[in-house]
Amino acid sequence: MLTVHAAPLVLPVGAAGVGGGAVAVDGDRIVALGPYEQVVDAHPSARVRQWPGVLTPGLRQWDGLPLLTRCYHPDPREADELGEEPLAGAEFERLAGQLDGPRRAGSVRRGLQRMLRHGTTHLAVGAAEPAVRTAVRRAGLAEVPPAGAPAGGPSLDPFVRGRDLPGSVYGPLAVGGRADLAVFDVPDEAALCAAGAATCVATVLGGRLVYRRR
Repeated sequence: MLTVHAAPLVLPVGAAGVGGGAVAVDGDRIVALGPYEQVVDAHPSARVRQWPGVLTPGLRQWDGLPLLTRCYHPDPREADELGEEPLAGAEFERLAGQLDGPRRAGSVRRGLQRMLRHGTTHLAVGAAEPAVRTAVRRAGLAEVPPAGAPAGGPSLDPFVRGRDLPGSVYGPLAVGGRADLAVFDVPDEAALCAAGAATCVATVLGGRLVYRRR
């Protein structure tokens, strides 16, 4: 179904931002990008989704392998015992011996869901075990090479390594390109880089709305 995603500011990366902009998506492809009125006039039958803040390309997560295999993402039912945040380092090591196959698989799935909640659409997993790669493919995230990662430690927020928007996305928004989008509830690019990906309110993966903040 043809969908127009509109926001007060669209930041394509590699081109000027579009105030009052929109991106039209058909299937898994971007078919138009520009001012809202022009995009909607060209696609009058499209469903329109109005978002707050800024709309950008989806983000690239360099640390897929450690975040999925060296962190434990607790089940909500474990919150009283383990808390709600990912466990890494010594906390993960203390727990690792208790993690059977189903618990590890559940942690991977929840880790991928957390990434989607941070606007991630592209993920570097490198030489991950087959079960991890299968989970990534099922989630629909695009796999990318891990080589060339900027300095920094693992974080669910791609801006920790990427520093700025061009450094944190996989590529620009472009007509004909895959419809991987993220929306953040901030007023502009500077505010996004300062606040980070935790401000994400929506993630579109290959044209599918896979995360929307309630």
